[in-house]
Amino acid sequence: MHFEILVEDQSGKKALEVLVPKIIGSEHTFSIHSYKGVGRIPKHLRDIDDAGKRILLDNLPKLLKGYGRTFAGYSETFQAAVILVCDLDDKCLKEFRHSLLAILNACNPRPTTGLCIAVEEGEAWFFGDMNAIKSAYPKAKDTVLSSYVNDSICDTWEKLADAVYPGGAQRLSKQGWQTVGREKSKWAAEISQHMDVQNNRSPSFCYFRDKLIQLAGVSCSFRTEG
Repeated sequence: MHFEILVEDQSGKKALEVLVPKIIGSEHTFSIHSYKGVGRIPKHLRDIDDAGKRILLDNLPKLLKGYGRTFAGYSETFQAAVILVCDLDDKCLKEFRHSLLAILNACNPRPTTGLCIAVEEGEAWFFGDMNAIKSAYPKAKDTVLSSYVNDSICDTWEKLADAVYPGGAQRLSKQGWQTVGREKSKWAAEISQHMDVQNNRSPSFCYFRDKLIQLAGVSCSFRTEG
């Protein structure tokens, strides 16, 4: 199986470059495409002409249609799937999934696709493995880590910053979004190295992991926690 993985930012790409091989092994292949933000689904699911802006949801209708046509041209011996990974942020999960499915259902042909939503943000997947955070950041504040509820809506990246960044989210935010982005990419690269994909307490991470396993046909004995 070959996976085309779409993710909204560089920090997500950094994490998935490490985590995907841990899940599917070396037998399968994948490409990760990062975008410059999540954006929003276009009205009436219309195709956006200016794809150069590289905003994920803005371009999603056009992207999925393109993958549908491309995959349809592959031989039966070469299987491929699209995996969309994006943050829920403050959206309603049920309504957001419904909107994403509407885009997918409008494709003809329709590509095999997994819709994987981090609840609330990608940092929730790191919080699902507290041991990984402590391995990457031994001085991380236990009081902050222990206060986190898995996949809760709680300003997730800010909470991680409060745990691992000197001065916390307040100090980091004052340095601007470019600095925030660099720190988030650093957290993603360092924490993901230590993550145990078999034992993660984030339900949304487990959904992502199990979707990859299902599509790849990987034999495993993973157990979902959380």
